[in-house]
Amino acid sequence: MNEFLGDGHALLVLLIAGFLPNEVWRMLGLWLGGGVNEGSELLVWVRAVATAILAGVIAQILVQPPGALASVPDWLRYAAVAAGFAAFIVTRRSTLAGVICGELGMLAGKWWLG
Repeated sequence: MNEFLGDGHALLVLLIAGFLPNEVWRMLGLWLGGGVNEGSELLVWVRAVATAILAGVIAQILVQPPGALASVPDWLRYAAVAAGFAAFIVTRRSTLAGVICGELGMLAGKWWLG
């Protein structure tokens, strides 16, 4: 069982340094943003900026893939993104469906290429 979970110290560091600080900010944001109007001009602008940043990061990963993703052919990366986007649209903007479909497309393509 220890081999499956890894080193206990590494898991403790991950919990203390990764999870807990993030949760503090998430709870603070939930508490402070509870009464904010979602249709306000400021939040519409913030959502647009966040979407633009995310689109830029995805485009950079597609064009200049890091690490093991660089071994995947360009056409397969683009096809997986297109399949994920199509699933996102067909399922009425379900992010989960888009991600799962894109990942399955990437896995199937890598399996097919051998």
